Amino acid sequence: MASVETAAEHERILREIESTDTNCIGPTLRSVYDGQAHGLFMEKLDGRIRNHDREIEKMCNHHFQGFVDSITELLKVRAEAQKLKSQVTETNTKLQDDGKEIVTTMEELKQCRVQQRNIAATIEKLTRCLPVLQMYSKLQEQMKAKRYYPALRTLEQLEQSCLPQAGEYRFCAIMAENIPCLRVHIRDVSMSDLKDFLESIRKHSDKIGETAMKQAQQQRSLNSAGMQQQSQQRGGSGRRVRKEMPATELEGQSSSPLSEQDSGILDVEDEEEDEEEEVPGAQELVDFSPVYRCLHIYTVLGARDTFEHYYRKQRRKQARLVLQPHSNMHETLDGYRRYFNQIVGFFVVEDHVLHTTQGLVNRAYVEELWEMALSKTIAALRTHSSYCTDPDLVLDLKNLIVLFADTLQGYGFTVNQLFDMLLEMRDQYGEILLKKWALSFRQILDQDNYSPIPVASQEEYHGITSHFPFQDPELDKTPFPKKLPFSEFVLKVYCQLKEFIYACLKFSEDLHLSSTEIDDMIRKSTNLLLTRTLSNCLQYAIKKKNVGLAELVQIIINTTHLEQSCHYLEEFISYITNVPPDTMNATKLYGTSTFKDARHAAEEEIYTKLNQKIDQFLQLADYDWMAAQGAGQASDYLSDLIAFLCSTFAVFTHLPGKAIEHSTLPGKVAQTACMSACKHLSTSLLQLLLEADVRQVSMGALQQFNVDVKECERFARAGPVPGFQGDTLLLAFIDLRQLLDLFTQWDWSTYLADYGRPTCKYLRVNPHTALALLEKISRAMKDTSRKNNMFSQFRKNERDKQKLIDTVVKQLRNLIASHQS
Repeated sequence: MASVETAAEHERILREIESTDTNCIGPTLRSVYDGQAHGLFMEKLDGRIRNHDREIEKMCNHHFQGFVDSITELLKVRAEAQKLKSQVTETNTKLQDDGKEIVTTMEELKQCRVQQRNIAATIEKLTRCLPVLQMYSKLQEQMKAKRYYPALRTLEQLEQSCLPQAGEYRFCAIMAENIPCLRVHIRDVSMSDLKDFLESIRKHSDKIGETAMKQAQQQRSLNSAGMQQQSQQRGGSGRRVRKEMPATELEGQSSSPLSEQDSGILDVEDEEEDEEEEVPGAQELVDFSPVYRCLHIYTVLGARDTFEHYYRKQRRKQARLVLQPHSNMHETLDGYRRYFNQIVGFFVVEDHVLHTTQGLVNRAYVEELWEMALSKTIAALRTHSSYCTDPDLVLDLKNLIVLFADTLQGYGFTVNQLFDMLLEMRDQYGEILLKKWALSFRQILDQDNYSPIPVASQEEYHGITSHFPFQDPELDKTPFPKKLPFSEFVLKVYCQLKEFIYACLKFSEDLHLSSTEIDDMIRKSTNLLLTRTLSNCLQYAIKKKNVGLAELVQIIINTTHLEQSCHYLEEFISYITNVPPDTMNATKLYGTSTFKDARHAAEEEIYTKLNQKIDQFLQLADYDWMAAQGAGQASDYLSDLIAFLCSTFAVFTHLPGKAIEHSTLPGKVAQTACMSACKHLSTSLLQLLLEADVRQVSMGALQQFNVDVKECERFARAGPVPGFQGDTLLLAFIDLRQLLDLFTQWDWSTYLADYGRPTCKYLRVNPHTALALLEKISRAMKDTSRKNNMFSQFRKNERDKQKLIDTVVKQLRNLIASHQS
């Protein structure tokens, strides 16, 4: 069994040796030698070699005859081959000689074909490169001409289209490397142009704003002209052919400038008046192309957000500079005008950019700027207008603010706060007017002669009554020349009141107020003028030191006529405001109370000055309180005082009565003044008698005093002022009369017995007054007796009288004590 396996293994190894390359039989042979039967294998190998040798021998024997035949055939061919070789060599030589020209020609043809191929390739390459060069040349021309946005487009086309098609050449690489630099250069140049533009519009804002406000002014003129034309058409004949512009066209022209596509400052030209000057637009004053160009360039460069942020930031800075007013802006109207022009110019430019660019600025951004500008503008106006003291400048400023607001409102900006500020300024304007009119009233009152106005002719009379509502049928009947009851300050004050009303009306125009609001505003301002300004001026005129009684009387007459004219002032206000005077809740003028107060103050001043004059005369009194007997006639100072009072009251009695019959009559004023003067005289005389410095009063001095009082009573009884009933004026001296009668008649028993009774004869005598005077008389009697009887006893009757005085004094003291308890 082992021999069979060994034989099979040897057979396998032999097959492997036969089929394997000799370089790889080492492992096979090793396997033989590793085994124990290598001898058997060698035998097997020898047997296999012998078998192959037998097979080879068989094959050679089989093919040998054919091989011999082939060698024989080959020897026969040798001669023919030699012959053929010589022929071929000869033919080749001839062919080589003949082909030299063809080879040369072919070489030339080959060179031509190579050149042709190179030319074609060159043409092809140049065809691809030529657009690049043309595009780059075009780019250079555009850059040189500063047409940066087309240059950027050309650069984009060169980069994206031309250079990739041209292939990889050095000049293309250089161009590709320069493209980012060119973009940066274009961006920087466009930004530089934008900065120049921003500087330009900063300089031109004033001019742009001035142009816009002129346009708004012309638009307002067109609107007002259109309204007048419409009213004329309604009031005229239906057959009338209108030469003016139709109302629809006017309405179309009065529309906001925002209706135009570019929303710039549009040219305003009257279609009927070709000769009217044309107003330039914002695009004519400022070249906006740098903005558009820079916007497009940054959009193409993908940096639009950066550009928008930069533009808005710079414009905000410019807005803050524009909104900063000059420190002396309040001094002239031109200062305000320049300030408004710059603001209007700024926002007109922003509005133009808003409507001619897509998204560079939006409505929210513009509104935000406007809100900031509005607050700063109002604050600046409030500050600077507060320094203004000229009403004409305030009025011009108001008109300028209205034009400023209307201009910006035409561009879509809200201006309600400006009109609210104007209402605040209206109060300031009213205060300035009050100060101005206070000076006017003071000047009128200081320059007035306080005399009735003489009128020499009907024309002169008509000229006065046409300015002041005065009617007096009785005065109309009197012939010329004649005198009006009031002085010139009535006319001047009335005219000033109307001028004040006109001034208030001027400020209320164009404030978008209703007629009722305007009427109410004018009435309130006029009331302030009457109750505060005019009233203070009248009080000033009344309280002046050098004003006389005649002037005070004339002031009473004047204020009465001015009081009557208040009704006409109310009608005048209703006429100019077109508001009926009987409108509900309409403010009434307080002129009646103002002039009544002034008149009462004048009356009180008359009474005060009369009393002061009386005091001045009383200061001249020089009584000899220890006189033995009276002079028998009134004192000189009192005679002068009575003469002064008579002449003074004569002025009162000659006052006209009709002019002020509805109010305090002159007679009543004279009566009150006369009664007040007499009371003051009576009180002053009593105080003079009871002065603490006068410690002694003789009966002779008392008799002289009694004579003076009788002179006063004679004056009162004579009726210096008509209108008193009976002896009413004498009642002013009743206290003095009863006191003097008590002492001169020495009727102490009656006084003491009837004291406290309503029917007492000396009802007006106060026991304190009687006691004080009695003590002075007692001291005088004691002093006189002491001098006359220095070395002798008192006379019996004097002793008795002194005892009686002492008794009366004691009784008076008891009477006073009993009443106090």
